[in-house]
Amino acid sequence: MDLENKLKQLPNDAGVYQYFDKDGHLLYVGKAKVLKNRVKSYFKFTPELRPADKLGPRIYKMITQVESCEWIVVPNEHDALILENSLIKQLKPKYNILLRDDKTYPYIYVDLNEDFPRLEITRKVLKGSNIKYFGPYSTGARDILDSIYETFPLVQKKACIKGKEACLFFQIKKCLAPCENRISKEEYANILNDSMEYIYNKSKLISKLKVKMQEYSDEFRFEEAMKIRDRIKTIEKSEIKTGMDLATNDNLDIFAIKNINSKAVIVRMFIRDGKLASSSHDFLKSNVEESEEFDFEEAYKRAIINYYSNDIPIIPKEILIGDELTDIEDVEEFLKNKFTKKINIINPKVGKKRDIVGVALNNCDELLRIDSTKGTNTLYEEIKELFNLSQVPNRVESYDNSHMMGQATVGAMVVWDNDKFLKSDFRHYNLEAHDEYSQMREMLIRRVESFEKNPAPDLWIIDGGSTLLKLAYDIVESVGVKLDIIAVAKEKIDFKAHRAKGAAKDIVHYKQGNEFKSVKLLTSDRRLHFVQRQRDEAHRFVINFHKKQKRAEDKQISLLNIKGIGEAKVKKLLLYFGSFEKIKEASIETLKEVLNEKDSILISNHFNQN
Repeated sequence: MDLENKLKQLPNDAGVYQYFDKDGHLLYVGKAKVLKNRVKSYFKFTPELRPADKLGPRIYKMITQVESCEWIVVPNEHDALILENSLIKQLKPKYNILLRDDKTYPYIYVDLNEDFPRLEITRKVLKGSNIKYFGPYSTGARDILDSIYETFPLVQKKACIKGKEACLFFQIKKCLAPCENRISKEEYANILNDSMEYIYNKSKLISKLKVKMQEYSDEFRFEEAMKIRDRIKTIEKSEIKTGMDLATNDNLDIFAIKNINSKAVIVRMFIRDGKLASSSHDFLKSNVEESEEFDFEEAYKRAIINYYSNDIPIIPKEILIGDELTDIEDVEEFLKNKFTKKINIINPKVGKKRDIVGVALNNCDELLRIDSTKGTNTLYEEIKELFNLSQVPNRVESYDNSHMMGQATVGAMVVWDNDKFLKSDFRHYNLEAHDEYSQMREMLIRRVESFEKNPAPDLWIIDGGSTLLKLAYDIVESVGVKLDIIAVAKEKIDFKAHRAKGAAKDIVHYKQGNEFKSVKLLTSDRRLHFVQRQRDEAHRFVINFHKKQKRAEDKQISLLNIKGIGEAKVKKLLLYFGSFEKIKEASIETLKEVLNEKDSILISNHFNQN
């Protein structure tokens, strides 16, 4: 069915629509209160079907590429908004503005119901009637907390208060031993209140830390002094100086977005009890060319919905934004449904709220200025050009798997983001497949299934050759995700992989159009070095996990050996079942498919007894 006839069938319901090009690639995902009205507004039907006249340059260009349209009907506009956001994160359409998924930020909290409360870190909304939260913190939460414990004699560890006698912390004057009733609840509460004042007043906290650092230095405790120095640097890095006092105890969240040419950045600031608690920023992914307009409306909506899709312990009174938006009611309705509370989204024009938004916008300008000084031909852009990628690979996931004769079969994913490995996002996989092809397939399918919660990166790097590259593309294309993938095959010397740093002539496989190609770069090429670094980190991570798992399995092998089952028989079982868990669960009849009846009974009895 041609596009014009398809558009005539649009329903009068709320829903989500998707535009595709001639090759079936997803161009855009949008939501509508009435699908028929919204989708038809993009087109002019006479004398022939063409883009509507009033569209902006970016959307006009997109509509010229549309060859087909699909839609999903939902009960109401609120459901359409949530589905739209989910599909954009999973499928990464070409013409939507793509934001990195907002993970839950850490908070510092204290449970004031306890007799001698401790400050701790959480990413969850905790149950309790008298819990006070500080944050959220994009960076520095742990450093702030450690600094508080360095400065104030609070209960240092959870286990301390359960003890019945003073410990080392009391001896080194870091705790006042409430476990021995050496301090009253009231006196402790005063110290706790003093410490909480320093959490938001970072300048005051840094001054205290500098005094402590000097004390350690004077006592020739240089290692401890260096730790304090590093802590100070982290806290200073996380701080935006506003130079103003809001003279209010309100909780406000600020979102500011600016763009220059094809680059855009978002700054988030969090005001708690009238003081700046923390800030964060991200560069936005957009296919906007320098000649096209940037869609601030969509960018702000994406940013707000992404952040507030998570459960948060502190709900702001208002959300301040850096630009006037024409249609924000659907997002306000989303917030009301999420938190059962009306939260206004406003662009303040005067007063201190306008000033604080101005600080956020100025930080956007500074971030864009710093980014522009990096030059236009960065390493990431060179990689994009060489391997024909659809976007600059700022976030990269790399995969490798490992096993030994079918034993301890594992896989690993490592993540590179913002010019560094993001170890908090590394993942291990226990695999059941027996051969390397099936192991990689199992691991990648499991990763694809998690795209809804943890969206796809810009690039996958696979440890392997063209066969595994084709496999990876088949997997992502089967679910409609547009994702760049390359594979790096190790140079073979005497049939063995050669991993010599700076000397290995590895072959990188990639896709150009519908063709799979390969390139062997000079060993001095920095693009090859980048790919090798990702591959080698994945290899290191998976090997360490493999060794850990193998040690655990070797321990179980030794237990079976005691029962009279030799290592050769154990390996036969592992090759057949894939893991000790499967052997443990197997019936005697199933075990007899590999071993004789006597051995099968011995193994079954061994696991049942243990």
